[in-house]
Amino acid sequence: MDELSPTDRKLIAQLKLDARASITTLAGRLNVSRATVQHRLERLISTGVIRRFTVEVDAMKTVDTIRAVMLVELQGNLARNVTRVMRAMPEIISLHTTNGAWDLVAQIETSSLPEFDRVLRKVREISGVMNSETCLLLDTAKD
Repeated sequence: MDELSPTDRKLIAQLKLDARASITTLAGRLNVSRATVQHRLERLISTGVIRRFTVEVDAMKTVDTIRAVMLVELQGNLARNVTRVMRAMPEIISLHTTNGAWDLVAQIETSSLPEFDRVLRKVREISGVMNSETCLLLDTAKD
């Protein structure tokens, strides 16, 4: 896809705030027609700019959720395979490449410690994962 237009960027920003907003509501917020929003949304989805719509939950209100950040070191020639396998795991809610000692940063959410242990073991068994370090997220720092 070509570079995103200012309207595309505004549409994405509005969807990040409220992915359930109607086409009419989005058109009003962006001061464009419904057809423009519909066309741009379809194009953003078909080109893969928008990959999915999801629900963001306040982790502190779902106290039974186990949350963690996992840092992963990869064997270079297997990096794509590791990334593909990890992206397919529903417990990994975000996956980022990074620089420094670690190659990937994964945010993990599970509903129990045994499930969390299973996810850690599954990631560590992926061919190409050389090392990992996991930090449980205990609380969210507030201003």
